[in-house]
Amino acid sequence: MPEVIKTRRAALGLSQADLAAQVGLDKRQIRRYEAGDAQPTLSAGRQIAQALGITLDELAGAHSRRVGLSGAWFAAWETWKDGEPVFTAQPVALRQRGDLIQVQAENRGNVTVAEGGYLWRGELRLWDNEVLMGWYAAEDEGVRSLGTLFFRVHMHGQHMAGRWVGQSHDGPLLTGAASIAKSEDAATSQLRDLIEGSSTR
Repeated sequence: MPEVIKTRRAALGLSQADLAAQVGLDKRQIRRYEAGDAQPTLSAGRQIAQALGITLDELAGAHSRRVGLSGAWFAAWETWKDGEPVFTAQPVALRQRGDLIQVQAENRGNVTVAEGGYLWRGELRLWDNEVLMGWYAAEDEGVRSLGTLFFRVHMHGQHMAGRWVGQSHDGPLLTGAASIAKSEDAATSQLRDLIEGSSTR
């Protein structure tokens, strides 16, 4: 458990004080847990596991073969505005807790509000370390975009490729290619490969 707390906290970029504040403990207590000098109570363990985005079993040291997807990513999308194709890329934050992953767009990326860009959030579920399925919805007031997401996950969790289906900014039901990768260039390049691959089938 001490190593799990320390490693996971560092991977999320949290200090001991940050973690302590999230779970309502003194940072000295987190220090004791990480040093192996004390073990959290069940209720404290649940709060720590939730803050670290892992299960209680994983906190206790149970080995997990689940790919870890929490962190900063870039999403690239094939979309349309007024019947014309638009390609957008934007930074997104993924926060994983077990098989459940919350997604939050950090900004509108390279598409302005007037061009149909919007902030959104979603939730995905990881199936067998191979597939992510879930939903997305616009967070900007007055934007009606919402729908579903489907991604194939790279075997080591390095990137994801798939499609979205949903109600567009203009209203009709549309679908397009989508990719998520660690850099904007990688996400955009993967998106173009997806589009070119689908046009030859």
